[in-house]
Amino acid sequence: MDSPRGTESRAQPALGGGPVMPIQPGERLVEVDILRGFAVFGILLVNMAYFSAPLAEAWLEMSSDRPLVDRLARWAIRTLAEGKFYTLFSFLFGLGMAIQMQRIADRGGRFVRLYVRRLLVLLAIGLAHALLLWFGDILTLYALVGFLLLLFRKRSLTTIVVWAVLAYTVPLVFTGGFTVAFKVGQLVPQGRSAIQEEMANWQDEVAQQAEECVVAYRGSFGDALEQRLVDHGALLGVTAMYMMPNVFALFLLGLYVGRRRILYRLDYYARDLRWLVVCGLPLGLLCNVGYTASVEIGGLAGVTWVTLGGYALNWIGTPLLSFGYAAAIILLARRERWRRRMAPLAAVGRMALTNYLLQTIVCTTLFYGYGFGLFDKIGAAGGLLLTVVIYALQIPLSVWWLRTFRFGPLEWLWRSATYGVWQPMHLPRSFPPPTQGLIG
Repeated sequence: MDSPRGTESRAQPALGGGPVMPIQPGERLVEVDILRGFAVFGILLVNMAYFSAPLAEAWLEMSSDRPLVDRLARWAIRTLAEGKFYTLFSFLFGLGMAIQMQRIADRGGRFVRLYVRRLLVLLAIGLAHALLLWFGDILTLYALVGFLLLLFRKRSLTTIVVWAVLAYTVPLVFTGGFTVAFKVGQLVPQGRSAIQEEMANWQDEVAQQAEECVVAYRGSFGDALEQRLVDHGALLGVTAMYMMPNVFALFLLGLYVGRRRILYRLDYYARDLRWLVVCGLPLGLLCNVGYTASVEIGGLAGVTWVTLGGYALNWIGTPLLSFGYAAAIILLARRERWRRRMAPLAAVGRMALTNYLLQTIVCTTLFYGYGFGLFDKIGAAGGLLLTVVIYALQIPLSVWWLRTFRFGPLEWLWRSATYGVWQPMHLPRSFPPPTQGLIG
């Protein structure tokens, strides 16, 4: 039974004074780790298309000539997963900052110094990931946007919300303005001819790039490295105008939730969580179905009123669906039976960085020429099946690892570099296994 609104569902850890150290297993919020573990699956589900096929295929919607099963799989992934899990992960990053800030302040430590060092280490890991392994890295963006979050750590909650809304609106305003300018240009006969010619040239160029991409990623490591730099360049505009404002807005939202200590007052907010599940999930699903339909009609890179309307639906539906997922998982995790069932996801979440990079290593080995060379040979349905297999292996691997060690390998490296001292890896024998759903 829920407690009356206004009461707290759990006590916050009383840290008191003492040395500033990484959060220990027994201090963690299991709901956050479960959410993070769930997001690791969704991220792989979406990224699989970019591991296995040219980036240009997403822009040109080349899957239209694929088998029906692949088109159905792609439709489902776009509707249910695309954008939803990096939304959740970005939110959790901002939430983590707020939790760390409070812990360090309670221990009398210097938050800014540790936080900057933490971001610099993450930036180094992200750059290595992006340049040596895969162009779709998001860690670099997280590190860079994370520095902006420092400007808001002492700002009022109202200021944080206002800036989050403004940042989240930027991509929609940009898309709307570009579409209007494009349509106005088409009203002039000369402008219409020039635009049509430019669009035809662009499509031919992107199709040629897709063919070159297949050859490069089926080639040597050097060929893949060169193509990776090309793909990075192609993504710069998309990252700057769309992903960066979205990530910043979600960081701020996570900071807001952390500052409000909402996860320590789940009984108080249980009614709101149920609203997100009952109303947010259906509305978010409906909006995303409309978005997917608009992509089928106008293409992902099309500049039409249909595409703009679809993007507006996606702008509304993505956070509703993403946080609807999160609310459902949190409500389930508050029930002891479901908490035990989902405890393995918490193990994946505690090793999110390691699992994220492990997914890259496995997938690039499968698809690139210096591995098994399966690039552009597996459709969306095969990618969906492969995602389930890889994640199904990551769950017991994470549980097995955390039976012995405090952190995942990369989490250990990240924390050791942040705090300037090698962190102890082995768990004391008295610690219970991770599948028992530790609060942490």
